[in-house]
Amino acid sequence: MCGIVGILGRGAVAPLVVDALKRLEYRGYDSAGVATLENGHLERRRAEGKLRNLELKLSHAPLTGAIGIGHTRWATHGRPNETNAHPHATDKLAVVHNGIIENFRALRDDLQAKGVVFDTETDTEVVAQLVTDELRQGRSPTEAVAATLPKLRGAFALVFLFEGEEDQLIGARHGAPLAIGYGEGEMYFGSDALALAPFTDEISYLEDGDWAVLSRSGATIRDAQGHPVERARQTIPAGSAVASKGNHRHFMAKEIYEQPEVVGRTIAHYVDFSRCAVRLPELPFSFRDVSRLSISACGTAYYAGLVARYWFERLARLPVEIDVASEFRYREVPLDPGQVALFVSQSGETADTLASLRYAKDQGQHTLAVVNVPTSTMARDSAVVAPTLAGPEIGVASTKAFTCQLSVLLALAIGAGRQRGTLTEADERRLVEVLAAVPSLMTEALRSEGEIETVSREIAKAKDVLYLGRGTSYPLALEGALKLKEISYIHAEGYAAGELKHGPIALIDEAMPVIVIAPHDAVFEKTVSNMQEVAARGGRILLITDRRGAAEAAMDTMSTLVMPDCDPVVAPLVFAVPAQLLAYHTAVFMGKDVDQPRNLAKSVTVE
Repeated sequence: MCGIVGILGRGAVAPLVVDALKRLEYRGYDSAGVATLENGHLERRRAEGKLRNLELKLSHAPLTGAIGIGHTRWATHGRPNETNAHPHATDKLAVVHNGIIENFRALRDDLQAKGVVFDTETDTEVVAQLVTDELRQGRSPTEAVAATLPKLRGAFALVFLFEGEEDQLIGARHGAPLAIGYGEGEMYFGSDALALAPFTDEISYLEDGDWAVLSRSGATIRDAQGHPVERARQTIPAGSAVASKGNHRHFMAKEIYEQPEVVGRTIAHYVDFSRCAVRLPELPFSFRDVSRLSISACGTAYYAGLVARYWFERLARLPVEIDVASEFRYREVPLDPGQVALFVSQSGETADTLASLRYAKDQGQHTLAVVNVPTSTMARDSAVVAPTLAGPEIGVASTKAFTCQLSVLLALAIGAGRQRGTLTEADERRLVEVLAAVPSLMTEALRSEGEIETVSREIAKAKDVLYLGRGTSYPLALEGALKLKEISYIHAEGYAAGELKHGPIALIDEAMPVIVIAPHDAVFEKTVSNMQEVAARGGRILLITDRRGAAEAAMDTMSTLVMPDCDPVVAPLVFAVPAQLLAYHTAVFMGKDVDQPRNLAKSVTVE
């Protein structure tokens, strides 16, 4: 969601703050701002829209202060305009905020009853006014923040800059992530390691309820009860500082093309190639003793979990229940103690998934997190972490994180099958060999980009698109539809092909493209029957299949994209590539902002 940066420096910090905010653009935002102390006095520059608008303002009215805070805002309360942009300020302080203050209306009413006048529509201004109210009662900045934090309900990260306090920043974390960076005579706050990577390689993550006071000489951290605590310092992983498009036009394109490399790296982490065996993380349980696996995730990660359900049930004969995390966390799922709950997230900070993990822990579950950020809150809160090794994913629409999640989940399913005795050693060897071939198959799939770019021009003319698939291709149809609507804004829906006659077939006409994901597998003939039903009604079919499928389908299609032949078990990894490229080129042809689509954020850290 929103991005936060705070710097206690030795020279002008505004340019550094803006550069750090650029590294957080992948989160999605609609306005930005910076506040510094100029000779002890608060000054702000804010702008609606992209950071270039803020840079333009700073070029006309520079800020030279050596202490400052900055923010990229994704609107939750109030319109995305300059008035509602952060930092929010009073005559005594400025504050930046990531998250939602759930009880802001009641707090605002109380303050207005005292005569406080509000300038914005945001929940954040309530925080600024509450702390200001405490300051007017004679409290110091640290005392004012300490008195205010218990009044707030919701998920938030906050950083405060105070009038006249040239050597102090105060930050607080409840639900939303916030990190401290350590430098030589300089200190930093940041939403994540990526923001802080240019300045320092040593960080600490605040835990829930923590708040910290920074000076140039160090940090004092207190927990929710106000007790001084120490939080472990850790080195930012290599690669965190890399945020370049390379030779590609967009980060999304770069990340699609990185998939053979990062998927290969992830597979190598979970496979002992000398023994052709899966290498599971150290588990406090055996899958042999598990009678039900619960999976929960959001968005693209949820679709990865849907694919995993097929794998765990087929390969390990392990019943799987899967939920969207925003539903799982509230429907009070009965969970038998000692079972396993698996959670999937790119950032490891997704609010609903994190809340679901904590619910499962409270119900006595073994928790297993598949995450791309090993220092994330979800990784720290889970009993077991199965890292994906995708590296930083900048494009809002997930691509390489998705296929790395699939790689990890397939390895886990194979390992579970071995532990449960449903796979023999020979079965495991065969599956590992199949998995090891995936990077080269993905490379071959990328060679179809020219054909995909051509057909995407036809897709771009559509108002609605239908995606169909069966088996593991059904979740891939859902994911393909999500990618298309995320970045091109074309309405798209994914369906199980067998559901076509139960409603969606009413939508078929000559104007609607129907994208069928159909590798030649056990249900291929059934899918072909559904395609014939579409063709009989004038629907335009784009078939994504393999060589055998293309030969046997023998149908008139708008286009047939032929992927390399592969074992059906790894088809979701290979066939994800054309689904991603199709969405990408459609959006590019339409002139959309591919890396930062409207209204979307990379990491959804609030409900």
